[in-house]
Amino acid sequence: MTDKFEIRTCRACRLRYPLPAYHPFGVRCPICMGETDVNLTQVISAEPPAQLETSYSYFTILLDNIRSAWNVGSILRTADGLGLPRAHLCGITPTPDQPEVRKTALGAEQSVAWSYHKDGLAFVLEQQKQGALVLALEQTSRSVAIQDASPVQEKRPVILVLGNEISGVDPGILEAADAHVHINMRGSKRSLNVAIAFGIAATLLLQR
Repeated sequence: MTDKFEIRTCRACRLRYPLPAYHPFGVRCPICMGETDVNLTQVISAEPPAQLETSYSYFTILLDNIRSAWNVGSILRTADGLGLPRAHLCGITPTPDQPEVRKTALGAEQSVAWSYHKDGLAFVLEQQKQGALVLALEQTSRSVAIQDASPVQEKRPVILVLGNEISGVDPGILEAADAHVHINMRGSKRSLNVAIAFGIAATLLLQR
């Protein structure tokens, strides 16, 4: 299966942009509606790349009260790219039942299994009883930089918790968590977008 794209340039405003074949808006410039010329046509294979053998079946994520459906979809897509098997969606976190999640997940909601739980803290406590190691991604008085965190081990299930974009990880979950980890920040902002932070944190943890 393949997809066909054209790279076009507007004769009037000189905008250069990609246009998928059979796009409903036609070949007019999307900014000034001027006429456009085709620079090149590109055919991209839609077949999935060969899968890596590395499996992180022991490593899952918990999204607790994430507000943005777009962030959730982006996190699911990154989780798929990293080979993570499951996401636990808690509280007000939108699920893939919502089209906004599916829009940014781009099909990852079908490859990353997910479950929904109303109470994130209750879920964390239950998972800890079953032996899970819970890591909260939050900068706190007890958090350590991910680069300095102890390596995660396949012998024990690991849950990485991501919290609300404004209020952060639930205080109850922070208290219950086995460890807190943070990403070192060097600019004026103290935090990153939660989807961006997840990609960085998970990649660093899995490489240790």
